[in-house]
Amino acid sequence: MGGAATALRLTGAPSGASFSYPLTANLMATIQDELQLTSTDATEVNLPIAGTGSRSYAFLIDWHIRLILALAWFIGTAVLLGMMEGQGLWDEIADNVGGFVFYVVVLPPALLYFLYHPVLEVVLKGRTPGKRAAGIRIVTVEGQTPDMSALLIRNIFRLIDSLPVFYVLGLAFVLLSARQVRIGDMAAGTLLTYEKKSASNAFERFAAPGDDTLDLSTMEVVQDLLDRWKTLAPDKRSQIAAKLISSQGETLPGNVSKRAFDREMHKRLLRLSRASRT
Repeated sequence: MGGAATALRLTGAPSGASFSYPLTANLMATIQDELQLTSTDATEVNLPIAGTGSRSYAFLIDWHIRLILALAWFIGTAVLLGMMEGQGLWDEIADNVGGFVFYVVVLPPALLYFLYHPVLEVVLKGRTPGKRAAGIRIVTVEGQTPDMSALLIRNIFRLIDSLPVFYVLGLAFVLLSARQVRIGDMAAGTLLTYEKKSASNAFERFAAPGDDTLDLSTMEVVQDLLDRWKTLAPDKRSQIAAKLISSQGETLPGNVSKRAFDREMHKRLLRLSRASRT
């Protein structure tokens, strides 16, 4: 991540074990609640895995949103065209199947319904309104934001996950696989994690040596570091904090003990966090 090579280890797996995502699930294995990312500089970030409940909640919200949007377009345009032509709703559609009415009334809601997930997940970087409401997002097995190809593969496999009806096959894989993923996730090398505990790319970038820049649009990295402050080694958290603070044009304290430097970095991070909210 951000130049630092990473290995993925399942909590509970043998120490140091790493792997690439297989295309077949480890079915009936012990459910893993958490993934741990370890960079070469020993920075560790835990990613709690989203389970069946959160996934289902997000899906239901997204399903209602796309269904309402599709029906609103279909009924609204059909009624409007029917009124303009002096015919009833269904007469107008029946008389023009395959023609102008099809492209105005039928095709747009179909596209809204079927392209909802792939388009929004690409635009919102692994999120949808439903996933935001559930507090989850899609990440790669390295904890990064998936690229467009991974998200498209994941959505193409919805056709298989939805078999035979109502995502029965996909739900079975989520319930039985160790990482609680459906077939689409296995093919794309992705999984769902809880948003608050996800490691942002900005955080990982500051953990990598030689990068002292901060995109102001990623000020959330300050809060990420504060949230993990007690779980990181003092030297490591002070190093990352110093990069953040110096990138804002502040002078770092000199000739102080490591403990005093660590306390000062924490105090300044709190000040940056408050400033980012104003």
